[in-house]
Formats: sequence, C-alpha cells, structure tokens
Amino acid sequence: MVKTYIFFDLDGTITDPKEGITKAVEYALLKFGIKIADRNLLLPFIGPPLRDSFSRYYGFNHEEANEAVKYYREYYTKFGGLYDCYIYPGMVETLKKFNSRGKKLVMATAKPEDFAVLLMQHFGIDDLFYSICGASLDESRTKKDEVIKYALDRNNITDMSEVVMVGDRNYDILGAKMFSIETVGVLYGYGSLDEFKEAGADIICEKPEDLLEVIS
Repeated sequence: MVKTYIFFDLDGTITDPKEGITKAVEYALLKFGIKIADRNLLLPFIGPPLRDSFSRYYGFNHEEANEAVKYYREYYTKFGGLYDCYIYPGMVETLKKFNSRGKKLVMATAKPEDFAVLLMQHFGIDDLFYSICGASLDESRTKKDEVIKYALDRNNITDMSEVVMVGDRNYDILGAKMFSIETVGVLYGYGSLDEFKEAGADIICEKPEDLLEVIS
C-alpha cells in the first residue's frame, strides 16, 4: 500500500488500555449493583462506543447507558483510569519511522478526543501525529464511521486512495469501508483473525513493526 495518510485507532492499536477500561466499566456497573467476578469478561468494551456496549452486554436502556458512561468517565478522570495503560512494544519506533518517511499520521479513535490528546501528551508522543481526532464528549460523535468522517473533513482529505485505516477491531474495518478506505487489522490488540476476515480487512499484521512493511 502506498499511502499519504495513515489513520490509527488508539485503544488496542497504539495502547493496551485493558486495566483502565475494565476497571472503569467495573466501577460503573457497581453503581447499578452489578458485581463482576472477572474483569476479563469486560474486554468486549474495548473498541466500540461505551453506550452501545452497556446496552448490548447488560441490557441498559438509553438513560441507564448514558448514566453508566458518566460513571465510567468519573473513574477515568478522578481515579487515573485514563493513564492506566501502556504503549505496545515497537509502536513508538514504528510511528517515528512513518514520520521519517513523510507520512501524515492521523488518530481516529472512538475515545473522546480530549482524553486522546491528554493521553498522547502524557506519553510524550502527541507530536508524532499530524492530527488527533476522536469522539465528542456530548455523544454526538461516537461511532467509528462518524469519527473517520470527522477526521477526513478536519484534514481536508478528499482522495480516499491516499488513506489507510489501522485498527484492532472489526469496527475500525467496517467504519473505514463506508468511505472506501483500505484497511489493516492488527492481531496484537483485541480483535481476532476471524473477526478481521469477516469484516474484510485488506491486510492483517501481527505486530506494530509489520505495518512498516505493508504501508509505504
């Protein structure tokens, strides 16, 4: 793939957010009297919009799901959940090499944009991104296709052949396909080979360094 813009998902693609996200979901569920025996049961929350996940996995109605998201963000902001993660080994070096090749790295994440910016600043790699685009805190922009559309518009990108989307879940692949954007699924995150094949990922990689070989 010869591309100018490389769109990156955040959770499960650049960082492993398991601890912070599962603890925040656990905190929110406890507010509703729901106790979790094993936080690994909450891994499906990594990737899709939170409100959708609370409804899908715990049957919350719209109002309950919105309330759960508020509790989640309370934990995230007050108890350090945002920073309870780490960058995947090899990722920083991969991002730097793409920069040295003149690629424009755009973050396109379903995490609220304010949180994504703070997290990248915390790790000192915000300057590696041409643009950091995410969901909105008011829930008006949460789904992956909405974030991708926002990233395209914000960066004045009109030629989809210049763009590739890199992500670890089928949401990344399907969201990009809505704009005829080619995709790369990464297996070191929280997606599976079958998930990527079913979603129609163009290329599948096993580790961050592999991205340098398939995107030029």
